Amino acid sequence: MGSNNVNLPPGFRFYPTDEELLVHFLHRKATLLPCHPDVIPDLDLYPYDPWELEGKALGEGNQWYYYSRRSLNRITGNGYWEQIGSNESVLTSAGKKVGNKKYLVFYAGEAPSGIKTNWIMEEYCLSDRGSSSRSSSRRESSKKDWVICRVSEQNEGGDNDSGELSCLDEIFLSLDDMDEISLPN
Repeated sequence: MGSNNVNLPPGFRFYPTDEELLVHFLHRKATLLPCHPDVIPDLDLYPYDPWELEGKALGEGNQWYYYSRRSLNRITGNGYWEQIGSNESVLTSAGKKVGNKKYLVFYAGEAPSGIKTNWIMEEYCLSDRGSSSRSSSRRESSKKDWVICRVSEQNEGGDNDSGELSCLDEIFLSLDDMDEISLPN
């Protein structure tokens, strides 16, 4: 599971559902309740490119998880995240809405002319629920500040367990070939 230093039992696998991410992890984080095991780190996402998450975020297979503060700045050192589609409601098994999920794709280069990559982020936020008491209004405000993210690299078929080169890998490999090209003066 990545290179995180967490004390988990042998054989532990982290494959939470959308509902579990919101109810058992993000809700507890946002309302300042303890979460056991506390395995998901806080990470300011946007200084990092997605391939730099190894060792910084909780990694399981080809997916990385972390908490982040909500931000409109989605620019990294080598690209930017752009939302695709509309927000999707996340419901409990009882049909109660607990939050929203949005999908973002990573583009290498400067906006708006970047090159689309295979890196996908699912960003989860809690439902906005009004509060009448002052003590809970601070917790409600904190809920709006936090998101939990799941980042993965997808292959062309949509799954993420491929040994094929990603679009981003192909870009970097093609840049290496530029040294061999002679350009006129």
